Amino acid sequence: MTLHHQPSGPPAGPPEELVPEPRSPEGRLPEDRGRMIRRRWLTAVIIVLLVGIPAGYLVISAGQSRESGIDKERESSVVGLQDNWPSLMKRRVFEVPVPAGASGVAYYETSNWKTSRLYVRFTTTATGLDTFLAESGTGRSALTSGRITVSDRDADIVGWTFSDGLTWSGTTVDREDPRPSTDITVDLTDPAFPRVFAVSTTSP
Repeated sequence: MTLHHQPSGPPAGPPEELVPEPRSPEGRLPEDRGRMIRRRWLTAVIIVLLVGIPAGYLVISAGQSRESGIDKERESSVVGLQDNWPSLMKRRVFEVPVPAGASGVAYYETSNWKTSRLYVRFTTTATGLDTFLAESGTGRSALTSGRITVSDRDADIVGWTFSDGLTWSGTTVDREDPRPSTDITVDLTDPAFPRVFAVSTTSP
């Protein structure tokens, strides 16, 4: 008679089921704290770069633009007054109607990021002065005796000197924007041949 040996161990049962790891509602595994901190840090860095770089570029560009305008003004100041008539276009834009027959005409133009100026000097006759003032939108009655309307800054730029002992009169022609304003100073020491100094300023 043959004996059948039974296995000594417990009977083999069905394989143990693997318990799935918990997942988020979206089906993703929950991230550990360290990974979450790194992800948030990386997001913050990206935001700073996206916002900071364009802002910094704008600041630098504005500074460079301003410095460029100042440099242009400095470069042109090396030339100084030009012994010539300003072009007809310049006279129209800055509204400085130099009268026909004027002598000793000289001009100088500056321009930067904020303002543009046209400096004009000429000698004319009494009639020419009246014409110039009328076409500028003013008249001889607006001239104030002893008043020098050209600022020290503007005078220094072109080397004008308004010495004591001469008969000075001046006025300022204010026009509605965007038209220029004009400071006019006249040397009336010789009334028959007045010498005019005009600075017209406009903001582009």
